[in-house]
Amino acid sequence: MAYVLRLGAMIVATLATFAAFAVSLGDLSNQEATSGLRAALEKGSAVAVAKLGVENGFLNNDKVKIGLPGVLQQARPLLQMTGQGQKLDELVLSMNRAAESAVPLAKPLLLNAIKTMSITDAKNILTGGETSVTDFFRQKTAAPLGVKFLPIVKKITDRAGLSAKYNAAMGQVAKMGVLPQEQATVEGYVTQRALDGLFLMIGEEEKAIRQNPLGAGSQIIGKVFGALR
Repeated sequence: MAYVLRLGAMIVATLATFAAFAVSLGDLSNQEATSGLRAALEKGSAVAVAKLGVENGFLNNDKVKIGLPGVLQQARPLLQMTGQGQKLDELVLSMNRAAESAVPLAKPLLLNAIKTMSITDAKNILTGGETSVTDFFRQKTAAPLGVKFLPIVKKITDRAGLSAKYNAAMGQVAKMGVLPQEQATVEGYVTQRALDGLFLMIGEEEKAIRQNPLGAGSQIIGKVFGALR
């Protein structure tokens, strides 16, 4: 009997919790919506930086690992035959290490974007798609992050013996118009891939919050994102 009573109490408590979040967007004040979004932005960015900005954060994550650009990857068999295989492996390692070193620089810029989020930004995020949080970050921070990442990436990739050869070869290919400009240098390529990886991981965290708002560990996140379901 005691077990049944405890079970009943647990069910009532669970239902009460869900009822507390059973609100629509119209029930939320601008302050609540903005607070919830800021909390979600902080959580998403913190998790992404923590996962990527450590040793092997890129290298051991197949979703964001930076491999050789397509043109160089296609030439890999030939380069391996000429004894360049190890240098290619070293280049891949250095590219991912560079991205891992650069990502922590994103934290202050991401936090600043959160602090300056307007009510209009909040409404756009709330009425956007499942990656509208990530889209907000990309719009606000991609350009300045690229500027911050590039010198850090270059410092590390310059240590790889193949870096200069890569830049010379890819620069010639870029002149033919068959290669995106950001791939013309190894540091440009790595910087772009580092940004893509960062926004991808923020997007994954955003999707997780949207799918399970109550599991985010924050009452305001649960309330705001619960209203979107």
